[in-house]
Amino acid sequence: MTTPQHSPGTTAPFAGSPPPECPAHQQATPLYGPRFQNNPAQLYRDMRRQHGPVAPILLDGDMPAWLVLGYRELHEVTSNPQLYARDSRRWNAWDRVPADSPLLPIVGFQPSAMFTEGAEHRRRAGAISDVLAAVDQFELRRHCERLADKLIDTFAGSGEADLVNQYARPIPLLAVAWMFGLPESEASDLMRDMYITLDSREGAVEAHHRIYAGLRRLLDLRRENPGPDVPSRLLAHPEKLTDDEIVPDLSVVLFAAQQPTADWIGNTLRLMLTDNRFAITLSGGRGSVGQALNEVLWADTPTQNFAARWAARDTHLGGQRIQAGDLLVLSYAAANTDPQVQPGSFAGSDGNHAHMSFSHGEHGCPYPAHEAAEIISQTAVEVLLDRLPDVTLAVAANALVWRPSVWMRGLSALPVKFAPAYVARA
Repeated sequence: MTTPQHSPGTTAPFAGSPPPECPAHQQATPLYGPRFQNNPAQLYRDMRRQHGPVAPILLDGDMPAWLVLGYRELHEVTSNPQLYARDSRRWNAWDRVPADSPLLPIVGFQPSAMFTEGAEHRRRAGAISDVLAAVDQFELRRHCERLADKLIDTFAGSGEADLVNQYARPIPLLAVAWMFGLPESEASDLMRDMYITLDSREGAVEAHHRIYAGLRRLLDLRRENPGPDVPSRLLAHPEKLTDDEIVPDLSVVLFAAQQPTADWIGNTLRLMLTDNRFAITLSGGRGSVGQALNEVLWADTPTQNFAARWAARDTHLGGQRIQAGDLLVLSYAAANTDPQVQPGSFAGSDGNHAHMSFSHGEHGCPYPAHEAAEIISQTAVEVLLDRLPDVTLAVAANALVWRPSVWMRGLSALPVKFAPAYVARA
């Protein structure tokens, strides 16, 4: 693991919490705690009503930031990388961040494509997009079908399962491991270390070290024995990327593919099991899966908030005065529910893909990555409904618990029941 790096900004850091020289942050809303966890959608509405499309917030440790709530304002930020930059070393509050801050894994500078800017970002991100575009989508779908069947076989005979932890979480990681050309024996170790890292469990730093070391070993293997996989294509890419560039970029692909896609699958299954518009078609209506996947991106997008951008100079946004070095958090969840662009029910969102769930602009999710995530998610949902057509929730819908995360929107568990299938598919 590359330790996140940071450095003080070139402008004066905030001097208090909230900073007394910033009247807006004297009314800042904490983006943590029970009020956020219990009903984030209502909190976004309250902030929009009080502050408009850009609201002052406090992150963990009462670190001041701005939450971009408005669809148009988020589009403006993501369309202007020169003004709203990605290199976190610009932050004007680094001298207030403790060494053990939970924000460090999110905003600490790392030498990956995510934190690069300008021509360097286009070089690195372009290479990633190229190699992901080379993945055979038909073979990816077939492989995901095999993965889905194999996972379902592990619980089909019991008549019950947790579709988040036994199904939605493993599938994206196993699919990416296949795209990386990882031997199946190593994929299980990778899955273990990914879960430790994502859940911030004890040993997370060591687990992340093992992931980086494993990716370096994989590069060495692919250099000697190239194949039709993502690491081999990056090694052969015309941009001539170094190992020190490829390893963190492979890690970004790995982490970006895992939890957002797992939550996309889990949130879609939850919608289809709790909403009569989808539940009545579970036994035969494949056509509703695509609609449910798209509706989730509008209503329960997996990446609800993303950190972040840093103002390259003083500016104004959504009626707020933004200072150079200020941190802006992009709220995809709030932007997708902005009443200016999405009034009323999400029922009419079928076919409307103008949501911000994959971000926008040159730092948005590369389109081939979006396509791969959709193939993995749609295949996972379709195979499950085919194999277990009578699946129903094992608890009341209001008993389902969302994970306590500011950044991701996903369930802790999705317990279901169904008629046991004693004979597994071949």
